[in-house]
Amino acid sequence: MSTAINVPPAPEIHHAEKTGFRVLGAISFSHFLNDMIQSLILAIYPLLKNNFQLSFAQIGLITLTYQITASILQPLVGLYTDKHPKPYSLALGMSFTLIGLLTLSMASSYGIILFAAALVGTGSSIFHPESSRVARMASGGRHGLAQSIFQVGGNAGSSMGPLLAAWIIIPHGQSSIAWFSLAALLAIIVLWQIGNWYKQQRLASKGKPARAATHTLIMPQKKVLFSIAILLTLVFSKYFYMASLSSYFTFYLIHKFQLPVQSAQIHLFIFLFSVAVGTVLGGVIGDKLGRKLVIWISILGVAPFTLLLPYANLFWTGILTVIIGVILASAFSAIIVFAQELVPGKVGTISGLFFGFAFGMGGIGAASLGKLADMTDINFVYQVCSFLPLIGLLAAFLPDMKHYRKPVSNTN
Repeated sequence: MSTAINVPPAPEIHHAEKTGFRVLGAISFSHFLNDMIQSLILAIYPLLKNNFQLSFAQIGLITLTYQITASILQPLVGLYTDKHPKPYSLALGMSFTLIGLLTLSMASSYGIILFAAALVGTGSSIFHPESSRVARMASGGRHGLAQSIFQVGGNAGSSMGPLLAAWIIIPHGQSSIAWFSLAALLAIIVLWQIGNWYKQQRLASKGKPARAATHTLIMPQKKVLFSIAILLTLVFSKYFYMASLSSYFTFYLIHKFQLPVQSAQIHLFIFLFSVAVGTVLGGVIGDKLGRKLVIWISILGVAPFTLLLPYANLFWTGILTVIIGVILASAFSAIIVFAQELVPGKVGTISGLFFGFAFGMGGIGAASLGKLADMTDINFVYQVCSFLPLIGLLAAFLPDMKHYRKPVSNTN
């Protein structure tokens, strides 16, 4: 059985619409603020570990709580908003993040920390599917570029978390987290304006006739599902490995090289900044050379460097993590757009599924690796994780999309 779905070709959309860089800039900035706030949770793990005498497994459970909350809710939010778009849900989601941030600043027990993490995860589950839809709406047909602009805001925000933690939270304590509520308030204001634009776009589209599709995507349904399964498996390998760096890299550096906490956080910032650079490169290259090629190079191509990392000295550890960050991050925008092209018309559902799955794998990875670190040591964790990118070999089974697009006859 095959599925035939009419989809307009990218060149036609590109000429019919202009890429809305102001909107893309605004949604990317909002993503920056959102993920900066979220990364503060990861960056203050050493502080929380000392203040509440937590084990690595308990640290991993914080990440699991945040990520699983986002993972479970995101596909549901995406599925609902595909049918019932909610322009102002972006501001609502950031309100949950704001409350979670304030709760974390005042948390006096481990249970309250987990509750705060769940609130932040809820905010993220609402933010990502709808903001990804906004990015596609403003893309003008340049879907890879738009997704990368959106993603790089989040990656840049994530990279700032460790620096801000080192400069503000570590010296002034847990209560200083409350200052970052100002960033959440700013994000709510920006997202409200984006909601106004989103609403206007929907009202304007109601008065226009639907554009005739000139291409049909003809692909067996089993092939679509198989391709989605491969993409999700690649996301698993990427985010399980990313969890080892985002959640435990500071502990690894402190344990192996006896670095102070603030120096370790600067190394984490450098890694996360390289992730932001890789995100932009992946989207641009994917639009020009094909997303399958980017996915293949990104997941499998990083393997030699991850295999070397556990045996490198401090200098080469810094170099390798930058290379790993750039190469590994280039895949996600390409994966998202590839999946959206496999299932046209379901932007929210696909975005929610993949963002949710990524968050879930990150959370499960953090919890599992934390337990493994308690049972063995942090060095062993990195030796095990170094083999995960070899799963990228599965990218060879992804379809070549151009072979499944057929022109639609214009005869009546």
